[in-house]
Amino acid sequence: MVAPPCPYEVRIRIICTSLCYSDITFWKLTVPPACVPRILGHEAVGVVESVGENVNEVAPGDVVIPTFLSECGECEDCCSKRSNLCSKFPFKIHPWMPRYENSRFTDLKGEVLYHFLFVSSFSEYTVVDINHVVKIDPAIPPNRACLFGCCIATGVGAACKVANVEAGSTVVIFGLGSIGLAVAKGAKLCGANRIIGVDVNPDKFEIAKKFGVTEFINSKDCGNESLSQVVKEMTGGGADYCFECVGLASLVQEAYASCRKGWGKTIVLGVQKPGSQLNLSSFEVLHSGKTLTGALFGGVKAKSDLPLLLKRYTDNELQVDEFVTHEVKFQDINKAFELLMGGKCIRCVIWMDK
Repeated sequence: MVAPPCPYEVRIRIICTSLCYSDITFWKLTVPPACVPRILGHEAVGVVESVGENVNEVAPGDVVIPTFLSECGECEDCCSKRSNLCSKFPFKIHPWMPRYENSRFTDLKGEVLYHFLFVSSFSEYTVVDINHVVKIDPAIPPNRACLFGCCIATGVGAACKVANVEAGSTVVIFGLGSIGLAVAKGAKLCGANRIIGVDVNPDKFEIAKKFGVTEFINSKDCGNESLSQVVKEMTGGGADYCFECVGLASLVQEAYASCRKGWGKTIVLGVQKPGSQLNLSSFEVLHSGKTLTGALFGGVKAKSDLPLLLKRYTDNELQVDEFVTHEVKFQDINKAFELLMGGKCIRCVIWMDK
């Protein structure tokens, strides 16, 4: 059962949703912020079914992307170009609606079902706060538009907006999953000269070439050298930009070590397990002059920047078709989990009524 929207909320009929590895991470998680029963899913597109009081920017029938990151448009962070992290409605791994600290989902017995990332798109209907809703052009194919709710925004945004990759530069991507491939797309858009992919699966290189990756390192074949030593040798001292897209503290450290002294930037995109810690030498931090930063949602402001990214897609500047390797019906959602966990798909789109 999905309750009607409260003030400042929107109830959405989901058209389709795609499976992100973050859904699998939290499905498997057994320690807080894990909680059950929870409706997962956060990368989707849908149609507004009804709106609560004080909602003016969308109306029933509008096609929208629900986003896990808010943009209130009022706080100091939302009014600044320097951040996409709303302070009025901050990002949380939260089981409730952001304003009211309660759920809009119950089972047939009236028991509460918890929300996930303020979206919960593995449901025919969901309720989302208006600050997490972006209206889009209904002509955009929904099985492409949904990818902009996480994958495309995170990867392309990290390369173009957070790193601000310069033309002719060298980029190294640690982890060639969907986020890493989206980073490659963004780096290519920025004019990077060399895009080096790092992964434990050599089969991914042939796939990654289609996304702009030019060279490949199998991290299992480094011999007696560390991964960062191999990168430095390949790049003549280190990469201009390194992106960690796996979610391993040890790999963040390797990525940071792989950056060139003086100007190298390391951008962290992988979802770390709770309690993960980094161990960096303060001497190196001081003397190397390198930058280490996170990039939640690729530094993209949901309402301000997503329309610009979508326009790059509709203008054929940004190609995303190759991300969708499989499509299934909602009743076959477990097949999507099997495909992604088995490394057999990039993105699997799950249709609600197709």
